[in-house]
Amino acid sequence: MQGQMDTPLSENGLAEARSAAVELASWPIGTIISSDLERAMDTAGVLAEALGLEFGTDRRLRETDLGEWSGKGHSEVDSLFPGQRSHWRLNPTWAPPGGETRLEVSERAAAVVTDLMSTTAWDAGSVMLVAHGGTIGALTSRLLDVPVSHYPMFGGLGNTRWSQLVARPTEPDATGPELWASARWFLEGWNVGVAAPPPVGVSNTDEGDGRGVGAR
Repeated sequence: MQGQMDTPLSENGLAEARSAAVELASWPIGTIISSDLERAMDTAGVLAEALGLEFGTDRRLRETDLGEWSGKGHSEVDSLFPGQRSHWRLNPTWAPPGGETRLEVSERAAAVVTDLMSTTAWDAGSVMLVAHGGTIGALTSRLLDVPVSHYPMFGGLGNTRWSQLVARPTEPDATGPELWASARWFLEGWNVGVAAPPPVGVSNTDEGDGRGVGAR
């Protein structure tokens, strides 16, 4: 259980990132922000090269802090902390000893999106956030305003798979930053891989403009 342990991608991980980059290279992505953990930055570097972009980092996109569980295998955690791992997976308000809750993770990750919404990042295209499975699941739940008790529904995100969301303004007559201040997010794909549906954030004549975010 890695949590916020800083580890690089394996050769298999790099191969998976390159495979995803082949698919994503043709997407209208204009901004890439990565977790500052090495495995995420390794992934972001591969994707950024394919897209001809630079990428930034934000520590708020780090994986869940697993506290005393960090670096331990599942069986070891289950032996030392009987029943706790199962409880943690189903209760977003409960944290591993010395760690953080899924709700806390969602708050810090969502703050990244809130900050981006007040910038011109989307003028260049969709935004890609390169993060971690637990963080992406928590962020997706929060952006969709899912009840906290239902956060576990977004789990099991595979390596180099992603969540696709698009924001629509709720006050279309507003202009400038106010247009996106109260935007509503919609899910376009979860656990999406290289055989992906069309890119998010593309303007459709019957839907109006939107802001897309992809993750993982």
